[in-house]
Order: sequence, then structure tokens, then C-alpha cells
Amino acid sequence: MPIAFRRLLLASILIFPLAAPAKDYQPPTAGSDGWPVADARAAHWDLAPLAALETRLTDGSTKGITSVVVAQHGKLVYEGYFNGGEADRLNDVRSASKSVTALLVGAAIDRGLIPHVQARVYDYFPDKQPVQHPDPRKQAITLEDLLTMSSLWECDDENPFSTGNEERMYVTEDWLQFALDLPIKGFAPWMTRPKDSPYGRAFSYCTAGAFTAGAVVERATHKGLAAFASEVLEKPLGITAVQWNASPLGIGMGGGGTRYRSRDLAKLGQLALDGGRWQGRQVISTAYITQMLSPHTQARDDADYGYLWWRFRFPVHGVDQTVWAMSGNGGNYVFVMPSQQLVTVITSTAYNQRNAHAQSQEVFREYVLKALP
Repeated sequence: MPIAFRRLLLASILIFPLAAPAKDYQPPTAGSDGWPVADARAAHWDLAPLAALETRLTDGSTKGITSVVVAQHGKLVYEGYFNGGEADRLNDVRSASKSVTALLVGAAIDRGLIPHVQARVYDYFPDKQPVQHPDPRKQAITLEDLLTMSSLWECDDENPFSTGNEERMYVTEDWLQFALDLPIKGFAPWMTRPKDSPYGRAFSYCTAGAFTAGAVVERATHKGLAAFASEVLEKPLGITAVQWNASPLGIGMGGGGTRYRSRDLAKLGQLALDGGRWQGRQVISTAYITQMLSPHTQARDDADYGYLWWRFRFPVHGVDQTVWAMSGNGGNYVFVMPSQQLVTVITSTAYNQRNAHAQSQEVFREYVLKALP
């Protein structure tokens, strides 16, 4: 055996240690949920990374990941459950729920129940006024400000000293009043003001804002968030099992904690990928989906933000590609990569673990993307 070939063979073993033989791959099973399925072998996927992924997720070195579901070109090509995960399990995807709230805003706008994303938030809650810290700038806050995490509320979940930190909201009874009462934030000298920020908006992650966006949907539709979601989103997608949370006063929790099955999460990703369509049916208007999946704020140096959806870049065959994502505590993700017509769901219970997001992103980058044809 030539030395160069032996070195190449050794390198492949080191990259994918203990990989199961390709013949062990099993295509997803067609069920009654409406998902078409396909064989990854026929689509020329590289099965070695997928086999290595299964080894890693079952050998104890990776904690908390409970499922990986992959669809390409509208068909499921891979489905695996680990660490107690099951196909029928309702996964608590935490803040990935915010992206569902963004879809519900679109459904309300499509029906004329909300005029547009420039609708002023405080106009929907006359019964909650007067509010604390009155300011004309508060009255001018729009639904788009909440969807893009760029309102002028002093609200930052990543700052434990922030007045609007979500943990402070959870210990109050009236979450909506908590949000509406928030003061206008100031910009310290080291902070970037909106006019100096990319896209003209200063990002600050605020669960209270996403919760309030869901409350606007409830007021506009005269329905609870769970009921409206069932009618305009979940039933059209054939989603029959879901769990929504509510605030102490019964307002739907549009900021986190919704539970879906993994294949149903993939449907939400496919809906976004296909411009609001599911199996030929227009569920959310393409115009709104396009607006939702456009960058409106810079969240971090490595990420932009749409309407409660994150925008990342991941490499495919050495070239960075745009990826939109639903993202939640614990490393829960629904990744949507338009250039590859790819949807990937990763569910995880590694809540509040520092490496949870990095771990799930690594699974997507090093195994799913490297298996692409």
C-alpha cells in the first residue's frame, strides 16, 4: 500500500473514529404526519459523518442532545433520537419559541388583524395605562422594535442588573405590566447607539419584548396565543401535539417554553425555507417570511437578527453560507440553510450549560454539513 494512501486512510479514521458502517444507516420512516422521506444514500450524502455523529451521541461524550432530524429538498433524510429522546417527545425548546411568535405575528398581519409591523405597541393596551416611567419614546415603540430586540426599553436578559431582565419578570404576577412599565434605557459611552449601529438599531436580548409581542397578537386576534397558533399554524402543518405556557394572568408565553415534537419543529423550519408554504399550501405570506428572514439588527459580531430569528454563517465545502435559526436555551435549534435547501433540528436538555449552544452548533457544522452531498 503506497505511503500517501495509508496516510489518507489513517486521517479518515482519525476524523471519524469508530464510525458505524454505512449499511447501518436507516432512512426515516414515513408516517401520518405528512413528511415525505428519502434515502440519504440515493441523494449521495456522505454517511461516514452521520455514523460518527451517532457514535459520539451514544458514547457519553456529548451531554443532553436528544434528537437530530434533517430534511433536504422537502424530504426527511435523517432522524435520530438519543439520551432519552423519542419521536413523540414534546421538546421544551425554550427561546426557540420566540421564532414561532414571529410567525404568528405574520399570520395576524396576513389576516388584517394587525395592520403592519409598524403598529404601536402601547395602543393595544389602553387598560394598562398610565404606565410607570412615562415617555413619548415609549409610546412610539412598534411591534417591529420588539421583533428585532431593539426597542428602547431598558431590558437585557444578558445583564443581571437590567431592570427588564427576564428573571425579574418571572417573579411578578403581571408580566405585561412589568414590560410596559420598563424605563427608557440610557447608552453608556461604551455602548453603541442605534444611529451608529448596523441597520440603525441597537440590539438587546429581551424576553419581555417577545412576550409582549405575543400579547399584541392576543389583543389583535381576541384569541389566546395557543388557540391562534393552533388555528393558523399548527393545524395547517398537521401538528397535533404541542404545549404552550402562559403567564400567571393567563397571557400566552410567546417568549419561551413551547414544546413540539422534533419532526414538527422541522416543519416550522421547512415553512420558513419554502416562503411560508407547506406542501403547496400558503400558510404565512411569502412577503412576511421574506421580511422576517432579513437582517434588521446586528446581535453579535458573528450573528445578525431578523424577526425573532437568528442569522449565522456556516461553511459548506469551505464556503460560508447563510443559516437562519430558531434558537433556545440548552442548545435547541432549528437551522434553515436556503442555499442547500436544508432544515436541521437539534433538540437538547443541556439547559443553562455554558457549552450547550457551542455543542449543538458543532453537531450541525462538523457532522450534518460535512455529510452534505
